Amino acid sequence: MSIATTLFEASPDIRYVATYLDGVLELNQRPGIDHASSSESDKYEELIVNPTLLKLIEQRGNIDCGGMQYVVIRYGNFFEFVQPVKGGHVSAGIEPGAAIGETVAAIRRAIAQV
Repeated sequence: MSIATTLFEASPDIRYVATYLDGVLELNQRPGIDHASSSESDKYEELIVNPTLLKLIEQRGNIDCGGMQYVVIRYGNFFEFVQPVKGGHVSAGIEPGAAIGETVAAIRRAIAQV
């Protein structure tokens, strides 16, 4: 089972899943979501923004914060979860009304299973 399928099954509040692993980008979006961002915009977020963001936060976290596990960003139309994994990262767009702590926990459990 793919990471995207596993995450979509983990919570109905997950609207988008992307993986960037070993140089291969996969973008998946749940059908019928409101206020979806463009696929072109998503592509560059996954190829440029999220890897850079993870590197910056990881560097800072390793100085004296005990490392870095994941990042949650609050955009106007959704939350964005980003977690480094072996070979790259996984990101998930989360509905704005979601119980963010519970949804993040579900995402992290799902990632650990694959």
